This record gives sequence, C-alpha cells and structure tokens, in this order.
Amino acid sequence: MDPAKIREKIGRFRILVIGRANAGKTTILQRVCNTRDNPKIYNNAGKQVGIILLLTCSQRGLHDIENEMVFESNQGFIFHDSRGFEAGGTSEFEKVKYCIPMDEACRSFTAAEKKFFSECDTGSIPVIVLFTKFDALYDVEFNKLRAEGRSRKDAKELAPKQAEESFPNGPQLKFLKEVRWPPKCHVCLSNMEKDDADCRILIERTAGTLDNEVLQQIFVSTQQTNLEICMKYAVEG
Repeated sequence: MDPAKIREKIGRFRILVIGRANAGKTTILQRVCNTRDNPKIYNNAGKQVGIILLLTCSQRGLHDIENEMVFESNQGFIFHDSRGFEAGGTSEFEKVKYCIPMDEACRSFTAAEKKFFSECDTGSIPVIVLFTKFDALYDVEFNKLRAEGRSRKDAKELAPKQAEESFPNGPQLKFLKEVRWPPKCHVCLSNMEKDDADCRILIERTAGTLDNEVLQQIFVSTQQTNLEICMKYAVEG
C-alpha cells in the first residue's frame, strides 16, 4: 500500500524519547529531522506553548510528556520527551528511544534507567537504546594508549576503533543483556553536534526494529536523511 495513503489514515509517526537531562537528545532529533532549528512545542489541545528546549530543562515540572515536539523541517514526526517513565505509558507510540550519555563520569545506568528495563514491558513497541556522546570514550581510550607509550598522533588515530571494539565487552551491554525487558537493539552515536554528523545507522536500525510493515513503511518514507534506505525498502516492498 502507498505510504502516503497509509499516513492519511494513521497520521504522523510518534516517538517517545527518554533520558536524563543533557543526554544529547535535542541534537539527535535535529539530525533526524535534518535541521539546526529548535522544535515547536504544542500541548495536547494543539496550542503552541513555546520553542524552548524542554529536552534540556534541569527543573522539575517544566516539561510534559503529553506535549508534542515538532520540527518545521519534518512535520511527519512527533516527538515526546520524558526523563522518567511510568509503566504502561507507551501505548500511543510507535517507537521508544532511551538515551544514555557516555560522557558521564560513571557512565553507568541510573536507578530510573534500571527500573525502566527491569519493570516496564512496552509490549509490541520496540525500544532502542542510544548511547549518546560516544566520542567521550575516545578520550578514555586515547589516555590508555598514551599510557602504553603510543605517540599522540597514533593514539588519536587508534582511539575511536579501540573504543568501538572494547564497548561490546563493557558493563553497559552486559547490563542490557541481563535485564528482564531488554531493548530491541542499541546504537552508539558520536559527534552528533558536528555539521557533517551521520545518523544513517540510527535510521537503519530504527527501521529494522519495526516488525509492523505498515509502520516500517511510514517511518522510512517520513525520514528525510537517508535516501538509500528509502530505495532499499521500496525495492523490497
């Protein structure tokens, strides 16, 4: 069925983004929607309540999960933000993305995040864990390489690859494998703040986790940053 006709019946694609403040969520959403602009915020009555960055608010009560965030560059996506989560609250969403920043000193899961993966069954709604600011681990590996006697030039060149190779054996993925409700997949995102940041892997993984073919086609046709994936699913469809 034509995705455009499907969208007329279903509407726009809703994504719930969960994560602590300053996890890089706004930057990722901007990349997905191919923009540098901030989203417009609407309440559940459809009234615009501002274009403030609710994703990075540090005070409690300044954001509402019911509010809709929409980017002018791609109004086919509706994003909802939450730094917390209540079980059973995903029924209206097509996708849940949980952001875990790698620039935190401990780089460990918070109590809220542990509770989410231990107690929250999202049913048929797939969950993707985004390890944001992954490039922070490059510095860790750089220091290790320097301590081993590598030159600054060699350490800088080798650090990204070493971080990517060591991460699968680290505590983060070990934790996700042992929880009661593990995510469908995870994605490591680095340097998302740069103008040439590439979020294709995020788009591809997101499409791949959608078991519902209709939702998959809507997502693929709505995203505007990866022409190759549009062609791929058009051929397969």
